[in-house]
Amino acid sequence: MAEVSSICIYCGSRYGQRQVYRDTAVALGKEIARRGIRLIYGGGHVGLMGATADAVLAAGGEVIGVIPKHLQDWEVGHHGLTELHVVDTMHSRKQMMFELADAFVALPGGIGTLDETIEIISWRQLRLHDKPLVILDDGGYWQPLEALLKAVVVGGFADPRITDYYAVAANVDQVFDHLAAAPSSQGPGHPEIL
Repeated sequence: MAEVSSICIYCGSRYGQRQVYRDTAVALGKEIARRGIRLIYGGGHVGLMGATADAVLAAGGEVIGVIPKHLQDWEVGHHGLTELHVVDTMHSRKQMMFELADAFVALPGGIGTLDETIEIISWRQLRLHDKPLVILDDGGYWQPLEALLKAVVVGGFADPRITDYYAVAANVDQVFDHLAAAPSSQGPGHPEIL
């Protein structure tokens, strides 16, 4: 079982078109706090990011945000967090979030969320880490990504084992079931054949 004291979430700076996305973000935040796990996230007060952070804080949990200076200057940073790190670049943000986290959960989001989610899968394939990633698909948002990843395999551009680098959960309870089932960290190793 993976030891998880901090979870990094990737999710939208908007709420999306369906109420289920917001409800799931709030439920995840409450459960993270209930379990005494720190939330690591992009530091915003808007959209699903803000909803999740606010739910953790309202339930008495710890939230660490990491935001690039240009977004902080646009006044989207959350000022009620346990800690807010302001960094120079988006790359620095992603690196710090990665370093602070024991595991990752992807909620619905836009291009930035897709970028972060794919990058964590890619880094796992390259054996730069062995931290678990759970894609929380309450509402079916991530089904097109699953289809795309299958197409990448069928097209001969990836080994079928890429599906071992993440788990898909239909609800918040399943997120923690997947995290509990994840093996303990073995540290980085040698990359799979690309």
